[in-house]
Amino acid sequence: MAIPNVSFTSPSSSHPRIHDVFLSFRGDDTRNTFTGHLHHALIEKGIKTFIDDKDLRKGDEISTLLEAIEQSKISIIIFSKTYATSTWCLDELVKILECRKSIGQMVQPIFYDVDPSDVRKFVKVIDMHENKVKDDIQRVLRWKVALKEAANLSGWHLNNGNESDFIQRIVEEISSILMKHTFLDVAKNPVGLDSHIVAMSELLSVENDDVRMVGIHGIGGIGKTTIAKAVYNSFALEFQSCCFLAEVRETTNGSGLVPLQEKLLYETLGMNTNLKVGSVDGGITLIKERLCHKKVLLVLDDVNKVEQLEKLAGDKNWFGPGSRIIITTRDQHVLDTHGVERRYKVQELSAADALQLLSLNAFHKSYPEEGYEELINSVVQYAKGLPLVLVVLGSFLCGRSKPQWESTIRKMLDFE
Repeated sequence: MAIPNVSFTSPSSSHPRIHDVFLSFRGDDTRNTFTGHLHHALIEKGIKTFIDDKDLRKGDEISTLLEAIEQSKISIIIFSKTYATSTWCLDELVKILECRKSIGQMVQPIFYDVDPSDVRKFVKVIDMHENKVKDDIQRVLRWKVALKEAANLSGWHLNNGNESDFIQRIVEEISSILMKHTFLDVAKNPVGLDSHIVAMSELLSVENDDVRMVGIHGIGGIGKTTIAKAVYNSFALEFQSCCFLAEVRETTNGSGLVPLQEKLLYETLGMNTNLKVGSVDGGITLIKERLCHKKVLLVLDDVNKVEQLEKLAGDKNWFGPGSRIIITTRDQHVLDTHGVERRYKVQELSAADALQLLSLNAFHKSYPEEGYEELINSVVQYAKGLPLVLVVLGSFLCGRSKPQWESTIRKMLDFE
């Protein structure tokens, strides 16, 4: 069984991924049987899996579970016969589906001795909870909506099958999907990235099956590549294959386009692929033939010529349904010429974010040292909201005395 196309994200600045998998389950049904065996098999495979310990539910610790969901790459929901009798499980389910929508988390249901149609019927079970939470009718409504939505998700179904083989298939496929997508190092201090991810998410609309090209443009040093990396991490496992082609301009100038075509094919077709591209035109043919049925996430970073786009992502029909091609460039005309209609223009950091980023690099905390307020404000004004300038200057000024700060600022102003 192939794993379905489902959502998965990697870390944004406010949602670090500590766990590979979060298990949501009804303890009375499966803790010591199916879920226990699945948890053990995942751990044996080296997959970091969160499972609530036996005593957690004795206290009011639902917040711990909800936080663990946010910190997981994949949520596995084990629907068993009495899953909906637990308000804890229902709250987890709501949170999981919220994370699926807001941060693209991969959600994989397992229907354990129940049918998906049975999950829809769980809505009736919720009525028994209404007296317990009669002061929070909105909570009950969220449970019902979540159950209906979850019943429509593709997943695994075990019904009188071989449980051991079933668990092994799940573990192998989860392992495969985790290994296929390597997350990129984004930034030491990813200030302000979440808002960019939200804006790009709207442009990408990864839930749709059309093929889209989206441009990220702006002046040098404004953070286009950082944003592209964060977006790539956030949506990587939404796709069958992914590739981030960094420094397209520099690579093309040094080695031409053939190495980039080979890297694109290698990363999207798998590690066992050993395709040699004899020429740029041959590479175009291989890309079109091999990727036209694959749902691909491709990032072309720092493009400065239309030719680069024409040879690496010449047309939407080169890629399978649901594919997304993200292009970062300083030159908006490149996007015009290639017909890229969806665009995101990166704006300078706000004064508050700029101050925080500079402080993090200069003082290793989100605010300036006492007595440095005026000095740091001078640097913020000089940087004009450019993240690269703030990072470079902050790192340079880190650990330096006030006179050294003053000297540096004078030199900057003289140079300006």
